[in-house]
Amino acid sequence: MNPIASESLPVASTIPSSGTARDDSRERLDRLSDLAERLLARARALGASQAEVDCSEGRGLDVTARLGQVETIESTRDRSIGITVYFGKRKGSASTADLRADSLEATVAQACAIARHTEDDDAAGLADPERMARPGTDGDWPEFDQWHPWALEAERAVDLAIACEAAGRDADPRIANSEGGSVSTQESLGVYANSHGFVGRERSTRHSLSCALIAGEGAGMQGDSWYTYGVSADDLEAPDVVGRKAAERTVSRLAPRSLGTGSMPVLFAPEVARSLVGHLLQAASGGALYRRSSFLLDRQGQRILPPWLSIAERPFLRRGLQSGNYDAEGVAARESLIVEDGVLARYLLSSYSARKLGLESTGNAGGIYNLEVSANADDLAGIARRMGEGLLVVELMGQGVNIVTGDYSRGAAGFKVENGEIAYPVAGITIAGRLPEMFERIEAIGADIDPRSHIRCGALLVGAMTVAGQG
Repeated sequence: MNPIASESLPVASTIPSSGTARDDSRERLDRLSDLAERLLARARALGASQAEVDCSEGRGLDVTARLGQVETIESTRDRSIGITVYFGKRKGSASTADLRADSLEATVAQACAIARHTEDDDAAGLADPERMARPGTDGDWPEFDQWHPWALEAERAVDLAIACEAAGRDADPRIANSEGGSVSTQESLGVYANSHGFVGRERSTRHSLSCALIAGEGAGMQGDSWYTYGVSADDLEAPDVVGRKAAERTVSRLAPRSLGTGSMPVLFAPEVARSLVGHLLQAASGGALYRRSSFLLDRQGQRILPPWLSIAERPFLRRGLQSGNYDAEGVAARESLIVEDGVLARYLLSSYSARKLGLESTGNAGGIYNLEVSANADDLAGIARRMGEGLLVVELMGQGVNIVTGDYSRGAAGFKVENGEIAYPVAGITIAGRLPEMFERIEAIGADIDPRSHIRCGALLVGAMTVAGQG
């Protein structure tokens, strides 16, 4: 008998085809948990001193319609089993999507073989056992209202995509073409277990509806889009609302101008402002720090943002897009400040990067939870009035960001602001600066949070940046 399989190993079931489909997610999590524990036992039997298993399973439906006709319908079922073993300070990893017993046995054996041939790494190993998260007193893991399956039939999804695109195309006669309307629904299940006795379970859903349109003709064509996103279909905007917003954004960008080169205030719309926060997080991550490839090296405890600005990590938000009880190593999540009153309070560390730096894990293996960026203003319109003259950016292009030096240079499009009001669209420009100075020059952040991201940030005003165009 195969040492892993004492019973048959089921595969993922199909996507529900009706709104009355039974929710089998807990049974599927039970099966993944049992599988994870059998794999850990097999790793120990093969001599591993420590081991961890990550099991995931997902299913979904993606539909796109263009010009009133179905373009794509894709039904997905995914699964992945990954195992990492440690022989002392030597590490080996292997993964598979095949749940047959012989494939699982081979995967564990492969991970062990890799570990036996790697070099010792003093930072390798599981997270400290005392840092492991614990379920509730009833034995269940707290959930944060993130599980809302949408039993959406393909026919209904097509109707929604067509309605969304039609609303956008009909909203303005200047809409000349379309890249389509799209609907997506996804379910994800995950189990992480390790040889400390930790077995964590989580489930989540994500749904979206989007529309991308093109206005104008020939060289004067401009495109833009809008989308709605949430853990529940009830959180989504209506298809006609999404289509009309896409149309409004698209036609507003017709007949763009360029700008002369100079220095001016730059206001980032909420949907692009979060990218600046993302650069800060990347620079504060343990991987960049222990490789000494971050402009925030040795800056913990120092002021990096204006004193009125704080950034808090909130793992336990109800219906948060990135809520959870534990990180990718099982370390318990906790609410805390990353930036407090402008001062970098802590880095973002996994156990491995923490050991490399001589610090302790911050529970950020695998990334961050929900972030709340403090505001000192009302909304984009109010900040624009305060700015008076400057540039409003609604789209960023290119990858011109160097986390090592902090140099920042990206293509941009948006609107020129004059006398506190939007004057005309602009395109073909570049905005540039250095991230350390840009962060210090943040003058305002709005309370108009874009809810479509786990980085909850409003419009953001940088007091001065270099803007280069062709004017």
